[in-house]
Amino acid sequence: MSDFVSDFWSPYIAIVTVISILGCALLLWMQSSAKHVEGKTTGHVWDETLEELSNPLPNWWRWLFYLTVIFSLFYLAMYPGLGSFKGQYQWTSTGQYAKEMKKADDEFGPIFQKYLQQDIRTVAANPEAREMGQRLFLTYCSQCHGSDARGTKGFPNLADKDWLFGGSPEQIKESVAQGRIAMMPAKGVKPDLTGDEIKDIAHHVRSLSGLAADPIRIHRGKSLFSVACAACHGAEGKGNVGLAPNLADKVWLYGSSEATIIESISNGRSNHMPAFGDFLGEAKVHLLTAYVYGLGGGQEMPATTPADNVLTGGALGATH
Repeated sequence: MSDFVSDFWSPYIAIVTVISILGCALLLWMQSSAKHVEGKTTGHVWDETLEELSNPLPNWWRWLFYLTVIFSLFYLAMYPGLGSFKGQYQWTSTGQYAKEMKKADDEFGPIFQKYLQQDIRTVAANPEAREMGQRLFLTYCSQCHGSDARGTKGFPNLADKDWLFGGSPEQIKESVAQGRIAMMPAKGVKPDLTGDEIKDIAHHVRSLSGLAADPIRIHRGKSLFSVACAACHGAEGKGNVGLAPNLADKVWLYGSSEATIIESISNGRSNHMPAFGDFLGEAKVHLLTAYVYGLGGGQEMPATTPADNVLTGGALGATH
């Protein structure tokens, strides 16, 4: 409440809060001073024989209520609760968070910095560092990639060798720090491809990875693929790092069924991995990268890499 951007409601809330507490105290006093006759009923009867007796509250219970009233007044004097009044301690949740984060940085910062000075491959081989990286992964990455990092539909497997944006330590670190955006344009929008043409391409794509497909549609789809898809995925459908996934392997991010591939071609696909660089800081990103690289799917840096990290081609396969 102390973070209100306007003071308009502050007096109203403070007055209502104080009146409510004092009202509770007054009600308690009135009930305590009322005359009660042990065993006498109030005249209220339920279910024929269930009567409400006019017995006084036990003293320990009554004084416990008084203590709660006193405590609430003390609490509101020390902490925010009366509109924009910040209390004597000037406490805020933001301030407490900052204090706790500083304490954590003072305690664990040197450990993170120690690993930041080491090569990612070296960190990935360190059991203690891997355990720290795993905790970071479970906190920030497992919601999408799974606790085992093997992904699910729409979220790539980080433990295999299929990497759209590259699986070298440097490329993984770039992905974690800067995030990735993947987009495959929809081909089912007029005047692009017809439904039958899209189905032909789907059969050709399925054949690239050895899946069952109609030979006639494969033949027709091959020529259509070279016009509509080869610019990104390549003439053989083997993709391009940072641009479009390999359609000739057996890794499928959204599924390899005919219906799913048709859906991908018709409606397109979009995927977004958020950037963690500013949020986690370089040291934690370094540890997280080492953990992902150490899962077994890491690669070495190729001779050349794309200049940007925006996917403008397809997203039929994997989008690491």
